Amino acid sequence: MTTTTTNTAPGAGPTISQEREVTSGATVWLTGLPSAGKTTIAYELAGRLREEGRRVEVLDGDEIREFISAGLGFSRADRHTNVQRIGFLAELLARNGVTALVPVIAPYADSREAVRGRHQENGTTYLEVHVATPVEVCSVRDVKGLYAKQAAGELTGLTGVDDPYEAPKSPDLRIESHTQTVQESAAALHALLTEKGLA
Repeated sequence: MTTTTTNTAPGAGPTISQEREVTSGATVWLTGLPSAGKTTIAYELAGRLREEGRRVEVLDGDEIREFISAGLGFSRADRHTNVQRIGFLAELLARNGVTALVPVIAPYADSREAVRGRHQENGTTYLEVHVATPVEVCSVRDVKGLYAKQAAGELTGLTGVDDPYEAPKSPDLRIESHTQTVQESAAALHALLTEKGLA
């Protein structure tokens, strides 16, 4: 939003315009199991926010792995490092007026809390959203074929199956994507942002 103040008083000389851009960024972290619907919801919401004139970026976990966290594995330590890198980038965007949507599993509570802490230290808004799709539903969706590979013995360390997932105890919003459409899930998240003055 841009506010323009124009000095039109008689004898004031040339018109003087002062523009003040009002922006409020935030990080919205969508955590949940593989194939829970996190990324789909994030892109649906991003489209709606852009139509409303918001500055939005989706920090896709796969893209981060390829371009920023290449070389990291899936040990607990590497997962923590990956989440901290994403959290740093998200906070940087958010404090500069961008709504950073982060559809990333982030399976460990202490990793997510470290990201929240960084935001709090910098006075940046951080919202945690749990896309609480049951593993039984996720395994049927199996968007990337991970559950099938794990069942076939071709993959180990799958979050929520043979690797831990620590679900948020008190998220800012819990979305049960298996009980509603993508549009309804995105609308629920949009309502949260509106309530917080971020949309």
